[in-house]
Amino acid sequence: MSAEQKNMGELLAATVPMVRTLNLECVETTPERAVFRLPDQPEYHNHIQGPHAGAMFTLAESASGAIVLAAFQEQLGRAVPLAVSASIGYKKVAKGPVTATATLGRPAAEVIAELDAGGRPEFPVAITIQRDSDEAVTGEMTVVWTLRPNS
Repeated sequence: MSAEQKNMGELLAATVPMVRTLNLECVETTPERAVFRLPDQPEYHNHIQGPHAGAMFTLAESASGAIVLAAFQEQLGRAVPLAVSASIGYKKVAKGPVTATATLGRPAAEVIAELDAGGRPEFPVAITIQRDSDEAVTGEMTVVWTLRPNS
């Protein structure tokens, strides 16, 4: 893990209590991709002994936040990233540890250009959740983010 990835994981753990609560692990964070892992923890299981849907949602939303921070870190002095909406689909039963991989749905340069023009850009982040054991896709999520200019 690079120092930047460790710093992003530490930043999210320090500022987002649910990241600490669920013991989420920052595997990779770059402006192009963020990967977070939810360890298998019985205290966060559902009725079929897999990760609870809320834990999987938090995992995916956290990965989306990490890529937003990495992609737009130079803009944070003038804009605040905020989640606008989220939708998730649960595809298969998840068992054991799961990993969420997030990617930007619009080029960062395009989003920054809209911010530079005085807009409040919105952009999607796509997240895939997979079982670690066989890489089967257990969920897919889209979070729409905005960069709200500071007033």
